[in-house]
Parts: sequence; C-alpha cells; structure tokens
Amino acid sequence: MGKDAGAGRSFTVTGMRCEMYRILIADDEGIMLEALKSIIISNFGNQCELAFAKTGRAVVELAESFRPDIAFMDIQMPGINGIQAIKEIRKFHISTKFIIITAYDKFDYAKEAINLGVIEYLTKPVKKSVVVEALEHVMKQISEERQKRSDNLRIQEQLETVIPIVENGLVNNMILQEQGASDISYYKILLDIRQEYAYVVLIQFGISGENDVLTTPVGMSAHMQSHYAECRSICKEFFPCIAGPIMTNRIVLVVPCDESTQEYRKRIEMIEQARHLTRKLSRRFEAKFRAGIGKTYRMEELKLSYLEAYRALSQSNSSVAHVDDLTLQGEYTDDYPKDMERRLFQQVTRGDRNGMRQTANELFDWMIRNYYDYREGIQLKVLEFVICAEREASLNGGIEPYGFHSRKDYMKMVLECAGYTALRAWFLQKLEDVCKKVATKQEKQSESIVSKAKLYINQNFSKELTLDEVSRNVNISPYYFSKLFKEETGENFIEYLTKIRIRHAKELLKNPLLSIKEICVMSGYSDPNYFSRIFKKQERVTPSEYRESL
Repeated sequence: MGKDAGAGRSFTVTGMRCEMYRILIADDEGIMLEALKSIIISNFGNQCELAFAKTGRAVVELAESFRPDIAFMDIQMPGINGIQAIKEIRKFHISTKFIIITAYDKFDYAKEAINLGVIEYLTKPVKKSVVVEALEHVMKQISEERQKRSDNLRIQEQLETVIPIVENGLVNNMILQEQGASDISYYKILLDIRQEYAYVVLIQFGISGENDVLTTPVGMSAHMQSHYAECRSICKEFFPCIAGPIMTNRIVLVVPCDESTQEYRKRIEMIEQARHLTRKLSRRFEAKFRAGIGKTYRMEELKLSYLEAYRALSQSNSSVAHVDDLTLQGEYTDDYPKDMERRLFQQVTRGDRNGMRQTANELFDWMIRNYYDYREGIQLKVLEFVICAEREASLNGGIEPYGFHSRKDYMKMVLECAGYTALRAWFLQKLEDVCKKVATKQEKQSESIVSKAKLYINQNFSKELTLDEVSRNVNISPYYFSKLFKEETGENFIEYLTKIRIRHAKELLKNPLLSIKEICVMSGYSDPNYFSRIFKKQERVTPSEYRESL
C-alpha cells in the first residue's frame, strides 16, 4: 500500500521476494512522483522499496537513513538543487546510483552530473520504456557489484580457513624442522611475502612456577587450542606476522621485514609492541604471557632467530626480552626434549646454582631409577651434560675458550668414580663450577653496563637527560636498563640523577658569585622553582638557606 508521496516515508511492495533494491525518488512535482512510482511498481513491484522527497534538503536527510541503492533526482528542486544534493549524499553513501530526470536539457548540468558518476541523464517528458530501460541497466550493474562482493567474501572466508594451515606449514618448515626452509619460495608465493628478512617473536604462556619459570597446568594447552583463532588474531593486531601453531605452551610468530638489521629505535618498538601484546593476551585468557625476540635473518636462516628468541625467554625473568638485551651472548641449543633436561640447561646458562643443583639431582635420580643396571649409559649421559654445559658457557663467554684438549681427563675421571654416589658428586661439582663462572661473568657485565651508564650520567647531568637517552648509550632497552640499574644500585634512574645534580649544586652554592638561577641551570634544571623544591626535598632546606648555612 502506498503512502503520501510528499511525506518522505517509504513505500514497500509485498509479494515474492527477489533481489531487493531501495529506490529514492526526489522531485518537487507530485504528478512526476506518482508517475515514477506507478512505473516502478508495475514493472519491478516485488523487488523494490520506495521512498520519496520533494526538496533537496529532505532528500539528503532521507538518504542518510534510507541508504538508497538507486536515486531518481530532479535537478531543480526548492532550496538545495539536485546536483548539490548528490554531492552531499556522496559524502556518506558512495554506492548510490543516480539517475537524473529533469526538464532542463542543459550541457553544463549534464557535464557536472557525469563528473559525479551519474548513471543516466533523462529529460522530461520521459517515456515509460525509457524509465524501465534505465532502471534495468542500473539494477544489472548493482547486481553484478553485489555478486562480486559476495564472491570476494566467499574467497576471503575460504582463505581464512586455509591461510592458518599454510602459515603453520611455513613455521614448521623454516624453524622447527631440520631441513629448514626447503619450500620457502612456495610459501612466500602462497602468503604473498615479499620481504627477504624476518625475525621471531616467541610467545609463552602458563602460570608462574619456581624461579619465575612458566608451567602449564593440565588443560591450559587444550584451552588455548580452542581459542587459537582469537589468540592468532590478537597477535596480528600488534605484529604483521605469520603465526605458527600452539605447541605445548608456546606460539611462534614470524615477522617479515625489509631491513637486515635491527637498529636501536626499531628494537625498542618491538619490545614495546610485545609488552602490549602480552598484556592483552594475559587479560583475555587469564594466564601469564611472556615473549622472547630474536634478531633479524634472511628467511632461509630464521631458525637462528627462533633459537635466540628461545634463549631470550630462558635467560630472562622479564615479561619481554630481546636477545640483544641479555648480558650473555651466543647460541643456545636445545638438543633434548625432556622438561628436566631443558630446565637444567636454562639454569646453567643463567648461572642459577640453587635451581641447577635441584634439577641435576632430579635428573640423576631419574637415570638411577630407570637405568640402574646401565652404568655405562649413565656415565655417558653425565659426561655429555657436563661437556654441553661447559660448551654453552664457553660460547657465551662465561669460562675459558672451548678447546679440543680442554676436557681430556674427563672420561678418565668418570670411569674412576667408584659408584653412583661418587659419579653424582662429580656431576654436581662440574655443573656448580660452570654456574659460578657464568654468574660471575653476568655480574661483571651487568656492573659494566651500570658503570658505563653512571659515567654517562656524571658527564651529562647538566643537560636535559632521559632514561631513553642513557639506555640508548649503553645499547639496551629502557625497560631492561631500568630494571638492571635498580638491581645494581638500589635506586632508580631518576633518584640517582637527582642525587648527582643536587650534589653538584651544593658545590656550586659555595661560590657566592653564582646566582641561584645560574646554579639551577648548571645543575640540569630549567625551572628555579622546581629546582628549589627538589633541593629542599633532598636537603631539608632551600638552596638559599643552604648557602646561608655555609
């Protein structure tokens, strides 16, 4: 049933539903509105929903809520003319197809209408057959566009199913399998990867256990598997990455990039992005998430970045760690799959003597319990662990260089152990020695970083100095530097900087020729009032009072 043509309300035809089109008719002549309505209903009745307007302003307002597929537009209407109305509608609904219908056959109007993308330009009086032909032409165009969108969505939906499988295959081939990236070209074509380089972000989840090692309770991995699509989507919000499968409690993210190296600023951005990512994942899935980041390599060598990301996770207690932020450098290899064995090497490379002693005893107990009669096998395993631990420490700079003759007496020592008690003691003592040397090296390198930072602060405190600038000077991230500085000095960066500045100001105050304002600037402060407040907070008196006391 039709409604008042001038009221700006819709007219809907019921019946068998085909593909529907919303048609808006804008004309200030009631006769023309009724004629167009009659033509459309008689020829396309069950396919159309109609709306009407008599002024330019009314048609713009109606189009915003009605969102027409097709609009018949008269050029000369009261107020805003048809051309102006089309321009306004284009701002919020670009897909509307316009048919101009007017008594003015002017070239300028026709030219401007074409520039606005008008499909048809009809002059009054218009024959019924011309209106029908114009509508059929526009409807066909709309139908083809709809079909194209539908096809694209279907393809996209199929890709959303296939792409995770392809990405998992790429991660497995490039990082987790011995053959490396044998099919790298094939995967790059499938995933449209054009970059030659990439780095790995290794995500780990679980709950905090002993020594901040994340453990995965029964059911957590299965829970995360059921939410893999969402987890993968969140990761891609923060990194333009290829996401691997969930393996136990880890997810490998491969991030393609154009640069072969990671400059300091880029590295800090990676760390910050990873911190935001782990926070969001932790909130969403009610677990603790950590991230390790490796350096950039060619796609064919990406396993090296994976090993570095793994080492960054293993050797740092931070929620996010980049391999370049570690005090120890070198390759970490995980040759054995069992949790206890992995934990032992993590503890050795961290210099964690207490943790190492407990894990080493657990491993020795396991060997005795399961292979008591296979003495030679246990001896070989013990020897293997000690040599591998020392090799790791040597490669990381923790002990003397790893030489061919460095362990020439070890086989003899192991064979001379009278029983398992003596063998256990030798095993623990050797690992203890490695841990001590690694811990000593870590302490020296941490002290070296902090000493370098202190020297830089002492030389530059009189200018504007930030945590970012100092951490850049010592080449580690601000977050890691702040943590390390507090651990080594017992005070944070601002506290230390303030102490240095106030100490310097006190010396300057002994010189009566210098004004308080001059001393303020020379001590690294730009605001005398702020300087006075900080000074009083530190010394319990103002700079002027301190000078008078001298």
